[in-house]
Amino acid sequence: MRPTLYEYAGGEQAFLRLAEAHHARCLADPELNHPFSHDDLNPEHVSRLAAYWAEVMGGPPRFTQECTDQSALLRMHAGNGDMGDLGRRFVECFVAAADDAGLPPDREFRATLRAYMEWAVADVLAYSPEEAVVPADLPIHRWSWDGLQGTPD
Repeated sequence: MRPTLYEYAGGEQAFLRLAEAHHARCLADPELNHPFSHDDLNPEHVSRLAAYWAEVMGGPPRFTQECTDQSALLRMHAGNGDMGDLGRRFVECFVAAADDAGLPPDREFRATLRAYMEWAVADVLAYSPEEAVVPADLPIHRWSWDGLQGTPD
């Protein structure tokens, strides 16, 4: 049986390294640094991001159990108006952070990670209009080697 993306990446520690590397890259980016350098940024942002990505990729439901659901996550990013080039830059930071974090270099794995982040950014940007309303109680989506997995449980 094929391992989940979570298992293939190296589990919890791999996603923590990925979130740390991604956060560092976003801080270093002249356009992305602003949203990542606020004084009110949750001090657990990186560990929560790692838990979120781990859950999405087939890991334990820690983010859902300890933090929140997809609706709350989308609400944090909703209503900001035109985001310009931030989505593309965010994806590029994520892809480069996979190298920084030492994730497996397998081409299929990396293409799957990119496809996920492109989908995830599009999902978030769908709620960027100032009047956007995020539906309540959205569950965390799951991603696999084959892409988005049906309706989340």
